[in-house]
Parts: sequence; C-alpha cells; structure tokens
Amino acid sequence: MSLLLRRLSKLCLSKPASVRSSLLLSNGFSSSSLLQSPPCTIIGARRCGPYLGTLIIFDADDNYLTYLEKKVPMELVVYNNATVTIGASHGWVATVNKDDGILRLRDDLNPYASYTDPRSIRLPPLVTLPHCQTQIITNVSMSSSSPEDEDCVVAVKFLGPQLSFCRPARSHSDWTNIRIENPCFFSSRVMFSKKYDMFRIPGSGGHIIGSWDLRRNKHDPELQSLRFRQLPKLSKTKRELLDSCCITEHLVESPAGETFLVKWYRKTCPKTISGMVRMQTKAVMVFKLDGLGNAVYTQDIGDLYIFLSKSEPFCVPASSFPGMSSNRVEILDVNENVVVDLSDYSMTGGNARFGAPYHIPPQKLD
Repeated sequence: MSLLLRRLSKLCLSKPASVRSSLLLSNGFSSSSLLQSPPCTIIGARRCGPYLGTLIIFDADDNYLTYLEKKVPMELVVYNNATVTIGASHGWVATVNKDDGILRLRDDLNPYASYTDPRSIRLPPLVTLPHCQTQIITNVSMSSSSPEDEDCVVAVKFLGPQLSFCRPARSHSDWTNIRIENPCFFSSRVMFSKKYDMFRIPGSGGHIIGSWDLRRNKHDPELQSLRFRQLPKLSKTKRELLDSCCITEHLVESPAGETFLVKWYRKTCPKTISGMVRMQTKAVMVFKLDGLGNAVYTQDIGDLYIFLSKSEPFCVPASSFPGMSSNRVEILDVNENVVVDLSDYSMTGGNARFGAPYHIPPQKLD
C-alpha cells in the first residue's frame, strides 16, 4: 500500500461513507480499484455519553492507536447484562440479546462502515435441536463479506452438537440445523473456506476436519483425516509444558488458498485481573495442510501474517501493508494481545483487558 493510499485510508476513517468514494476519485484512484484498508484491532471506545463512545482502533501497519469520530454503543465494547457479543466475521459483530435470545449481525465496530447509518441484521429465532443447547455459542462464520448479499450463508457453531446455517438476505429465511454426531467437533470453531466453498471445522486435537457442503443439502460432513509430519523435537520440559496447556485448533485460509492449522496453547495464570482468572499463551504451532491429508509443521509461512481473535481467523500478505512484519501470528483475547514470530517462536505483547477482542480484516474502499 502506497504512502498516499495509507494517508487516504486514515482520512477516510473520519468521513461518512458518502464522502469516501469522491475523496478517493479526486486523488486519482478509479472506482474499480481494489483498494483495501489495513487489518485493525478493536481496542475499545472513549465514552462520550451515557450509552455511546467513540471507537478506538489499532492499525496493523502503523503500530499506533487511532481515535475515531465514529460513535458506537458502549454495550458492544464493555460487558453488558442485556447484550453480549459472541463473535465476528468480515467486520460484522454478532450479538445476542439476553431478553429475547435474538442474534443480530452489526457493523458498528467496523471502522469503514457507515458512521451515520449502522446496519443491524436480525437473524431468525433460534431453534434448539433435541439434546442440544443454543445458549453458549462458540463462534460465527460467513460465506461472504456481507450478510446482505443474496447468497451469503451465516453459520453459528454452538458448544455441543448443534451447527446452524441461514441466509439472512433471503425472504422467509429459516435455520438449517444440524446435529453433529462426532463429539470431537463439539467445542471447535467453524470457518468458511473459499477454496472448497464449504464450512469447515477442525476436530479436537486437529486429527480430523469436517466439511459441510450446503449445495448438496447433506447434513453429514465430509471427513478428512490429517497426518502430522515433521514434528519438532521438544525437550522434556517443553513437552510437559505443552501437555499441561489448554489447546484450541484454528483453521486459517490464505488469499491464495493455502490452508493452515494453528494450535494455540494456553495455561491458567496465577495472577488475576480484577479478580478474574486469566489464560496466558505459552506456545503456538502452525501446520500447513495439503490435499493429501498431510499437516506439515512449519516455522515459515512466507509473507503471511495470521490473525487469531474472537473473530473468524484470517491472514494477509504482509507486503501488501508496509509496516507489517511477515511470518507472524497475532493473538487477541479478552485479556491478552500477543504477537508470535514463527521463525523462533518468540512472543511480544502482554496482558490487557479487551471488551471486544476482534481483529477486523481488510475492507474494500469503495
């Protein structure tokens, strides 16, 4: 991204959507240019009223805070008894209202969405399958960048057997509810693969991937077994540390269609924050997947930079955003922000409180 475009990107943040296109055109960019904003992190909001605050973000390519004029509901960035954020995808944050149990997709926290006309998409009432629950949600995923697209499919993964899909832009949209039989998927997160045009879930331990193809109207997943290759030699101390950790697996797909399995190792830290027990990252392992079911351990993902948070994971070419380093994994959780250099697995960052721990992927600048 050129210096001019980066400055325009910053300037666009302070302008309503109606002004952005003319601003870009007046500086020599065609309306068909595939201009993108840099990835960013939601830091919070600076209160400016009883219920509103102005959004604060951290751009991945600039390494400093940006205080925006965009006003957002404080209930989206701090704990609230009525509305809870439960995930995000493509810059749309999913919320659930505890009073009515309705899920909504909102673009309030997207710094490149409208400042004056935030969108809120109400999803159909949830239907709980027998022997399932819909109170605790693992994450959400979308098949395209906006739930207002006619063919966009929204997937909601619940803790336990239930996985639900809907197409919010279609009239009379209802949930397609699936009961997953294999318990290794019960606590895993769902992601959408553009390469395979399917929703995919890694099983606990990462030895299997389930894929759901909605076009075939099949509830049973396509299963792929993984074989871990070229595992690193670990010291006894390191093995014992990893064995004592809580492990979660995350599938990430690059813009070029490469698939990576990221294993995130965390452990309970004796030091609490405001009396709350916190988890601390101890290690990350990355495996590159091929079409034959091999998961090859790697410390080199090339020019890529992977983002893990409560949002759907994504990665970008670092060279597209000057100021970003390559071969990194950045982790954002409710009480931690850590960047892992895969070349030597060194970690920088530390502890902080994040009420809305979401990475926002690059957005097209229309």
